[in-house]
Amino acid sequence: MIRFRPSQTLLLALILCAPLFSQERDPSILSLERIFVSPEFAVRGYANTQARWLDDGSAYTMFELSTSVPRAVDIVRYEPATGAGTAIVPAFRLVPVGASRPLDVEDYIWSSDGRQLLVFTNSQRVWRSNTRGDYWVLSLDDWSLRKLGGDAPEASLMFAKFSPDGGRAAYVRENNIYVEDLANGQITQLTSDGTQTLVNGTSDWVYEEEFALRDCFFWSPDGERIAYWQFDSEGVNEFQMINNTDSLYPRIISFPYPKAGEANSAVRVGVVSASGGPTTWIATEGDPRNNYIPRMEWAANSEEVVLQRLNRLQNTNWLLLGNATTGTVDTILIERDDAWLDVVEDLRWLDGGNSFTWVSERDGWRHVYVSSRSGSDIRIVTPGEFDVVSVENIDEAGGWLYYIASPDDPKTRYLYRTQLDGSGPAERLTPTSQVGTHSYQMSPGAEWAIHNYSSFGVPPVFDVVRFPEHTVARTLEDNEEIVERLAQLENSPVEFFRAD
Repeated sequence: MIRFRPSQTLLLALILCAPLFSQERDPSILSLERIFVSPEFAVRGYANTQARWLDDGSAYTMFELSTSVPRAVDIVRYEPATGAGTAIVPAFRLVPVGASRPLDVEDYIWSSDGRQLLVFTNSQRVWRSNTRGDYWVLSLDDWSLRKLGGDAPEASLMFAKFSPDGGRAAYVRENNIYVEDLANGQITQLTSDGTQTLVNGTSDWVYEEEFALRDCFFWSPDGERIAYWQFDSEGVNEFQMINNTDSLYPRIISFPYPKAGEANSAVRVGVVSASGGPTTWIATEGDPRNNYIPRMEWAANSEEVVLQRLNRLQNTNWLLLGNATTGTVDTILIERDDAWLDVVEDLRWLDGGNSFTWVSERDGWRHVYVSSRSGSDIRIVTPGEFDVVSVENIDEAGGWLYYIASPDDPKTRYLYRTQLDGSGPAERLTPTSQVGTHSYQMSPGAEWAIHNYSSFGVPPVFDVVRFPEHTVARTLEDNEEIVERLAQLENSPVEFFRAD
């Protein structure tokens, strides 16, 4: 066997790879090296800009490289019509006392009045996602910057969020829920029974895997209460894995993991006062280990919560109203399927809470319905032989429902709107000249959107569009360099076909 010293191995690798880089590339030939090694076809986009529309839809904010602090970002406010930008949070405002660098902003949330900024940083991975870290609050009035959690250990807070009036913040720490007064720093612990197996305000492994649920508490609209999930994994068998990657020696990782037919976590929903006190538990029926509560939110008021309860087979979904004071429950409607049901993501309250949108496949297609609060009256809004992919926005004042669908071609995604009362035909807003896949980050009032369009051979184009004409106010990124490189390629004919 021939053995090489490390320096010889490196030299040999360079010699073998030299032909790839030394010869001049033929721009008409697409090679694996050009695709995977070179940056020639690297798409520029807006995935890491954290764009946020303001609540009134008048402007959006996003990250931009700082003009004053190297390797840092400013948060810039942009006017959608003109593109005029103002750095409303320069990077130097995010430097904690005694630090030499600004916070590394991973995510941020505005208070309802836009005068406070909640910053998430120093995140740590919990199972699949970085959901634990540090939270800081920046006041735009006096530029004070302080860390939440008091003397909490570093990177120990999860899912912090402002109260509706912006005066407090709630968060999860070590499987318990806390509320912190932002004026005086006073911290109130709302739950105290959290352990490794009893979890408040965040989820177990199963709910993250099956229902994409991790953030498990919500402020009531009046800021007086918090509704939350509790998971009891006591008695759930543990799964063990070997971690060979993050330390010199492998270590065993154990976590509750129910296999098919084994015991699940017992799950329930409770409501607690934001100033502390006992929890009122919502009295859902059935075995809590053999039913799921994959979705819960406040029901357009501060007196009731709305829950979806699935049986373990996931072929029956009960929509429930729970009284936040007494814990009693009323069933609004029941969705059934012989095979399987998906969780409804697009429940939106209308008419001051007297009705709501509901997504169902009850007629064989995935459509949006509007139901009365009692469930006694339900009508379809998007009839037709096609599936609604997602609800993008509801302009209740104008009477419009905006949704993504592909009625004629499953390879495409277009934006449509239809009247909420179900009258009149649907209107396609995406231009017919742009055949492909479209996504929209719409402003609250449905007047503007950050639009992303791409298709086979057309790299993503990002622009700001105005509705309902879908007029392009300006292009944010057109990836023109990639378009030019693609035009030089000698492409073989491409044909899409459908297998029915």
